Amino acid sequence: MKLFLYCILFFVLLSYQETNAQVYFKTEYITSSSYRGEKEDNLHAKGNLKVIQGGFRVPLSLKMDENKRPTVWAIGCSGAHATMDNKKLPKELCPSKMLNLQFGLIHSRPLNAKWSMLATVGVGLYMDNDNLSKASWNNVLGQGGVIFIRHLRPNLDLGAGVALSNTFGFPMILPAFYLTWNLEGRYDVKVSFVDAVRVSAGMHLNKYLKLSLIAEMNGILALTEKDGKDMYFTQQYVIVGLQPEITIAKSLSLAATAGITPVRSAFYSKRSLKELFSDDDESDPYFKIGFYCSLGLTWKF
Repeated sequence: MKLFLYCILFFVLLSYQETNAQVYFKTEYITSSSYRGEKEDNLHAKGNLKVIQGGFRVPLSLKMDENKRPTVWAIGCSGAHATMDNKKLPKELCPSKMLNLQFGLIHSRPLNAKWSMLATVGVGLYMDNDNLSKASWNNVLGQGGVIFIRHLRPNLDLGAGVALSNTFGFPMILPAFYLTWNLEGRYDVKVSFVDAVRVSAGMHLNKYLKLSLIAEMNGILALTEKDGKDMYFTQQYVIVGLQPEITIAKSLSLAATAGITPVRSAFYSKRSLKELFSDDDESDPYFKIGFYCSLGLTWKF
């Protein structure tokens, strides 16, 4: 789970890779569930999670080649505000509010008929409260990456490259991976590892309504300082559920999801390589299974 957190961070802006402009808004809710700490003698604490997020992408320039692959420069911006109604849970174990803001520049271009390059550079603000007046450089994270994508089939792209981030307080390069696979028609299957891990299998009931089973892994992060040490806090959660998507107009769609979160980890950890690659994930504090629902609106133009 710790390693997956950094995969999210490195590519949080890659969801803006499509060529069209887009604005989205989404709200999520995970019901209250019991908290399990590092020791078996639990605190009898509970907590829920409410997330409101949104963002936009705007292409600055766009040019298609003879293979209908784009050369595009675009900017993307996103933000997420999380509120946790924690009961009998000390703030030093889990904050009650979190704020994430990101801004980035994205560039994609074909290299030849089989290869493309995708690059991003950006900056983000990750806080364990929502008071911007308390923001400091310790909450700022620079991130970027370059991925070379092989177009194996019209519906299958696989890529690898490097990502640069100061997650550990100093610039560091780590490997990066990219995968998209789609089967489209009345029945479709999609697998994506870009800004999150997502798998869906859906059926188009008509031209306005699509019904899908989804599994997704996502998270929200805060960079902070505790007892004079650089730390991060994260909530990472797995979503499994049913998602109806309604096409309201050609460029406007509404998606609702209902299901469960079988895993929702929530813990502080040191910003160090030793902690990243430690093998004690099973002892990380977490909230037990809870019910999940969300509602999202997307406008492409």
